[in-house]
Amino acid sequence: MKLETERLILRPWEEKDRDPFAAIVGNPHVMRFYTHPRSREEADAWFDRMVADLETGVTRLAAELKTDGSLLGLVGLASIDFEIPTNPKTEIGWVLGEAYWGKGYAPEAARACLDHAFTVLNLPEVVAFTTRTNLPSQRVMEKIGMVRDAGADFDHPKLPIGHPVRPHVLYRVINPRS
Repeated sequence: MKLETERLILRPWEEKDRDPFAAIVGNPHVMRFYTHPRSREEADAWFDRMVADLETGVTRLAAELKTDGSLLGLVGLASIDFEIPTNPKTEIGWVLGEAYWGKGYAPEAARACLDHAFTVLNLPEVVAFTTRTNLPSQRVMEKIGMVRDAGADFDHPKLPIGHPVRPHVLYRVINPRS
């Protein structure tokens, strides 16, 4: 699967992406709304899962700049493998390198992924969630037409009780073609 926007190519992961991806998710500032920056081993495992998910069509893609082929990070869809309120099946998410923040790349890529989710995969709904303190990602969610469902906010079940990023907000968007 390959998607294109005005400035970006969203494509399957390639071995050449492994090192820059590890640098992105190993950056403490990039990962400040996650439990921790990823070690090289954790980054490689995450990378390998995304490669394996390519066959499903519900996957996070490598996002690169058309102008020079630089890897920005990941953007795309993922199956939710744990219970959350309303139990949606598919989420959209993104993690971009710090040098690419504030340039509109995340909403641009996310809109292309939502279009794919609704027109090709014919999904009825896509959600996004993040820790309550991650205001930058919440702004992206709003820019791409998602609406917060405060009644579905939740404590992430995979994070320990009391962890500062455990409280999560949930945003959703319904397939406009439904």
